[in-house]
Amino acid sequence: MRYLIVFAHPEPRSLNAALKDHAVRALIEHGHDVEVSDLYAMGFKAIADADDFPARDAETRLVYHRASGEAYASGVQSPDIAAEQAKLLRADVVVLQFPLWWFSMPAILKGWLDRVFAHGFAIGVPKPGTRQWLRYGEGTLSGRRAMLAVTTGGREAQFSDRGINGTMGDLLFPLNHGVFHYTGMAPLEPFVTFQTVRTTEDEFTAMADRYVARLLAAPSEKPIAYRTENGGDYDAQGVMRDDLLPGQGGIRLHHE
Repeated sequence: MRYLIVFAHPEPRSLNAALKDHAVRALIEHGHDVEVSDLYAMGFKAIADADDFPARDAETRLVYHRASGEAYASGVQSPDIAAEQAKLLRADVVVLQFPLWWFSMPAILKGWLDRVFAHGFAIGVPKPGTRQWLRYGEGTLSGRRAMLAVTTGGREAQFSDRGINGTMGDLLFPLNHGVFHYTGMAPLEPFVTFQTVRTTEDEFTAMADRYVARLLAAPSEKPIAYRTENGGDYDAQGVMRDDLLPGQGGIRLHHE
């Protein structure tokens, strides 16, 4: 199997980085191919702006998604964007690994998504022969498994149904559903570690082994069962049919 780990932590001596290094070694030892995009080490450009399109007429108003689609279609994307897209297309399993900052990802990883998931590549892809779009269960990245690997200093109880932070599933829904599922990848339950600032050596060893076990199981693990957009559960406006779970709403509605 081919794994792509997109890693976003600024400190190479962090627990998060140690988990990544342990995972890479173990995957290679098990005979898998591994690519790592270490965004901070790469100095990856996080800002999506006009500099991404050197061939564009600078006198025209920038509409970023339109410019990204034109660059993708004509093969004149920024080289760093094209390189990351090629990694995605080579991968069987895609992992986004990052610390939870302000209930989300570090800005550099958000910038990676903004720039790499270009119009025509990951979004704005029409379904041939229909008026539908390839998204939410279908897309360019279909056939790949995807998993979030997240570290946080918070206590696990704080991320429970009654916890003050809300559930981790709810917090990560925009990525699992709005990035992975949207682009056709099969999202897996996230790997999450809590109270990382107090981790002992023995606890780290157990944590790292659990991470490796999840990665090794990724090709056969049952994905999160989200409803597909073109499967008949939603109307032409993208709203769930009235006869399905009437009177209910919220994130959980979109799980089968």
